[in-house]
Amino acid sequence: MNTILNSFDHIGLDEMSAVKLMNRVDTKFVTTMPRLIQLLKMAQGDYFVQEIDGKRSSDYTTLYYDTPALDMYITHHNGCLGRQKVRVRRYVDSDLTFLEVKNKNNHRRTRKKRIAVNDFSIESEEERQFLEKLCWYDVDSLKPALRNWFNRITLVNKGKTERVTIDTDLRYHNMVTGIDKALNQAVIIELKRDGNVPSPLLSMLRDLRIQPHGFSKYCIGTALTNPEVKKNRLKEKIYYVNHLIKNDTY
Repeated sequence: MNTILNSFDHIGLDEMSAVKLMNRVDTKFVTTMPRLIQLLKMAQGDYFVQEIDGKRSSDYTTLYYDTPALDMYITHHNGCLGRQKVRVRRYVDSDLTFLEVKNKNNHRRTRKKRIAVNDFSIESEEERQFLEKLCWYDVDSLKPALRNWFNRITLVNKGKTERVTIDTDLRYHNMVTGIDKALNQAVIIELKRDGNVPSPLLSMLRDLRIQPHGFSKYCIGTALTNPEVKKNRLKEKIYYVNHLIKNDTY
């Protein structure tokens, strides 16, 4: 993997500021490590890879908050187009932590607001004011629900109109049930564009028969680590991921 990533031209954090895409259209894909290797070989001429302190893949960890009734999870599970996530994400290699409120509207556009924080709690006055302004739920009701860890590769097309995040080695810990789960053979690719701008990656994905497939890290992780939670609408996605990993084929 490192050999392939080192063959890419690289882009730094300062240059990435022009490609934040905080209001965007997201398309997700699920595949496996062998297919990822093929994809990266195809993409190296059209994309930069983000590099931080000499590293071209980065460690992330996220703590998701939800209500005791898991209202954010249930809203997503039930297919509501207007939905929200509240999370604290730590970018381990760059030593940055953000409290984030992420909304998806009924036009399937994603809008994210965030502030820098020191840790995973949401107890300071600044954090409360931020949440009270943006969160759809009672701030006092929010509790730690699920934590994950993963490794991320970030690509940027050379026109700087899209970002591609590639997440591997995904692991979960449920803060309520205490159950752990790993999906370390799955690869989650997310294409993030400001509208439907042309994407070199889409044709590469089609050539590799990697089709769009919704995957919420929070919802899948919750379904996998909480035996009591409603999950009927996620069973097909979980089966798909498990089948894909086992067979490495579509």
